[in-house]
Amino acid sequence: MDFRSRRFKANASAALANPVLQANMKMAKGKFVDKRAISIKELGDAGDFEMTREAAKNIRDLVLDDLDLWLEKFEAQAEARGATVLWAKDGAEICRHVVDIGRRHDIKKAAKSKSMLSEEAGLNLALAAAGIQPVETDLGEYILQINNNEPPSHIIAPVIHKSLDEVADLFHAIHKTPRKTEIPALTREAREVLREHFLTADMGISGGNFLVAETGSVALVTNEGNGRMVTTLPRVHVVITGIEKVIPTLEDLALLMRLLPRSATGQSISNYVSVLTGVKQPEERDGPEHLYFILVDNGRADVVGSEFQEMLRCIRCGACMNHCPVYQTIGGHAYGWVYPGPMGAVLTPLYTGLKNAIDLPHAATLCNQCGVVCPVKIPLPELLRKLREKQVEKNLRPLIERIALKAWAWVAGCPTLYALGTWFAVRYLKWLAGGKQSIPVLGAAPEWTAGRNFPAPEGKTFRELYAAMSAQKRGGR
Repeated sequence: MDFRSRRFKANASAALANPVLQANMKMAKGKFVDKRAISIKELGDAGDFEMTREAAKNIRDLVLDDLDLWLEKFEAQAEARGATVLWAKDGAEICRHVVDIGRRHDIKKAAKSKSMLSEEAGLNLALAAAGIQPVETDLGEYILQINNNEPPSHIIAPVIHKSLDEVADLFHAIHKTPRKTEIPALTREAREVLREHFLTADMGISGGNFLVAETGSVALVTNEGNGRMVTTLPRVHVVITGIEKVIPTLEDLALLMRLLPRSATGQSISNYVSVLTGVKQPEERDGPEHLYFILVDNGRADVVGSEFQEMLRCIRCGACMNHCPVYQTIGGHAYGWVYPGPMGAVLTPLYTGLKNAIDLPHAATLCNQCGVVCPVKIPLPELLRKLREKQVEKNLRPLIERIALKAWAWVAGCPTLYALGTWFAVRYLKWLAGGKQSIPVLGAAPEWTAGRNFPAPEGKTFRELYAAMSAQKRGGR
């Protein structure tokens, strides 16, 4: 596994220094935020929305508390309807299962709908190595695939980091067509290219937004017709999804669907909501002859029952990253793995190991915008704090940082030393400011002013003000 998440600081610095990326992120900033706010009002007053969130949270907790039992129920119901359920411990096992299925059915081409699990596994490379052509059919994922298999930067909008001109240049270069700069013309061109792949693919691969235990169904939520084409036209359909995606009933799905589209794209309902159950029956006109579910662990089982279990409630809406000031500034690639933003800052250390994502728990301001908008009430800032504590316990933070914090804690426990240190620090900062309102270079910690000025202290310290107030009271007696 390529642990690019180890290089978050370097990735973030590069993103901040990239004028094209900065311009693209500035244009995208706020679009999902505004749409979500409008669509949430459709649920009624704030109390109605909070009641829906609480109900969704309870549904997810109900399953996670007895996950093995719900997975067994899903497996039994899915197999009773003709599907085959397989289990994958990690990304390598996902790839082995899919390649084995491909060889068993003599597959030459696989049309793919968006699947973050296939990104976790590096599935496209494994398929290509096995002689099976993978074709991404989600428009954003397709753009990334023809751009040298570039990774997505957002779980809902994979190419949010690209401009219209960049896509126009890419289509012109790859498709050998006249350059187009209007979105309808570009999407039509993509449809024309992808239509042949839909009709000639032997296998369809999709993710799954939810698995419904009572019926053995998979629910897919998309805004493009590709998801339905991939799951109904090919003779083989493979669903790759995490073990945490199971929910009890179709009624629970209906409730969660009140929150997912609104939180993700600001829609009351997505353009396509598909509930797929079993293989094609004799009286049915479309659907797969063979249906496989690959239920994936890849670090999830270790989170069940732990102090981080709440993170597994996540329904992959992307609202946390849409509202995160850090993500909005640096984009998704800086996080170095499949999941960016606050959710990625928690999931990546949990799935890949704390030592492989040392800076991600610190890639947040802890402003709690992510926690406030999460449709299933995941306390993201609290989980980030817990990860930081784990890093300290395991001595994973840099030595100089640990020494500095221990020194600060010792000084803070000695009132006289703390008062002396405060007096010196304030005068040092005022000297650096030179009478100005901000400090351009903070000598003792230059990283603080690498991208912004440090505000200069104003007026007297709290201790000085308190001492003056006390003296005034004593003088007035």
